[in-house]
Amino acid sequence: MTVTNSRSRWLAMGFLCLGSFINLLDVTIVTVALPRIQSDLSASPAQLAWVAAIYVLALAAGLLPMGRFGDSWGRKPLFIWGMIGFTLASAACAAASNIALLIGARLAQGLSAAVMVPQVLAILNVTFPPEQKARVFGLFAGISSLASVSGPVLGGALIALDLWGLDWRAIFIVNLPLGIVAIVGASFTVPAERGTSRAVDWVSTALFAVTTLCLVLPLIEGRAMGWPWWLVATLVASVPLAGVTLNHMLRRGRRGHTALISTDLLRNRSFLWGLGRVVFVFSGIPGFFLVLTVYLQATLGFTPLQSGLTTAAFPVGVMVASMSANRLRDWPLSRRIGCSAVLLTAGMALTALGVWRMGRDMEPWHLTAPLLVSGLAMGTVVVALFQSVMATAAAHDSGAASGALQAFQQIGAALGIAIVSGIYFSLSEGGAPRPAMIAACFYPMILFALLGLSNLRKLKRKQR
Repeated sequence: MTVTNSRSRWLAMGFLCLGSFINLLDVTIVTVALPRIQSDLSASPAQLAWVAAIYVLALAAGLLPMGRFGDSWGRKPLFIWGMIGFTLASAACAAASNIALLIGARLAQGLSAAVMVPQVLAILNVTFPPEQKARVFGLFAGISSLASVSGPVLGGALIALDLWGLDWRAIFIVNLPLGIVAIVGASFTVPAERGTSRAVDWVSTALFAVTTLCLVLPLIEGRAMGWPWWLVATLVASVPLAGVTLNHMLRRGRRGHTALISTDLLRNRSFLWGLGRVVFVFSGIPGFFLVLTVYLQATLGFTPLQSGLTTAAFPVGVMVASMSANRLRDWPLSRRIGCSAVLLTAGMALTALGVWRMGRDMEPWHLTAPLLVSGLAMGTVVVALFQSVMATAAAHDSGAASGALQAFQQIGAALGIAIVSGIYFSLSEGGAPRPAMIAACFYPMILFALLGLSNLRKLKRKQR
């Protein structure tokens, strides 16, 4: 697929990234509305947890299969149909009269997002020439990070404004005009292209969905449910299930049949190593911001809007770094990842220092500098990481590669949330929220220090 007109390429990217932005926004925007939802719909704590969890589960389980379906059936129609489903599901969320209907609508939202999201990176990867890909992935990463972290800010603002008395329902209503713009814009600007095949590996699709469910569900719900034996067994079962799924795909590949992930990708060590690093990187930040938001509101008494503004420096840094990624195009990807990971470690250390020194006297601007440094570093890391992973995939496998990348991104986020929130809540329940917040900073610090050192050592070996 090619787009000869440069203006059309960038317009198409804008509408594609708008769809991706809305999806990622809905992962986090709902968190600040949960207390209002609980009160309005008389939801139990378990039901309330499912409002957030069901979306992530559906998204994580569907990303890889839908990426492959995009390769087979055409990426543009799947993006548009996914956006239509997502927009309608958002309207259903806003109109939900009870908690069961809201959970069902959130499930439909997550499944629709899984149809739409992997097509974005796949289309961008085959549309833009190599010399523009650093800038393209930079913008995509910046928009993705901005959506993920700005959700609480926008959600807090919408609830505070209480437009037309909509209260929490406004966080879903806002998706409707944005979704319509993305659907209409993509219809006219994204070029049509034919899929490679109509064959679908339904067995691997089902196996991958079940494996992802068994892995992600315990990570999301384990601590809240007290880790019952059946949930531990579910987590353990994900390992052999992953082996069965991998073996089935390899056997189909050997027989010359279409597999959920092509044999070329499964045997591509660079691609698999890249997916491992995606899990590694994305297990650090989402969990950290989750507990930081809890700390700011529950311990320091910040409003949802104040806590969102406190963390705003991070997405600003990510956006600046992402849009400037093209300036580093002459740097090897390993150097970009290594240096930025070391800088991100320093940013996390400065954040922990700020929490320790300020205590209950903290003001929103006290964390601006360390979070800005962290955002600049994260933006650079993510751009280089996405670029390195997608560069290992052939054009006809772009959808599957994009789906795998983003599925493992969600798995990493769930893993990080489980680890970081476990550290924070186990310590804060003993009446020490400030030490708990400092301890929660150490997980991403250690992660990014290891990532930085490993990439810099790899670069040094290559130079010998």
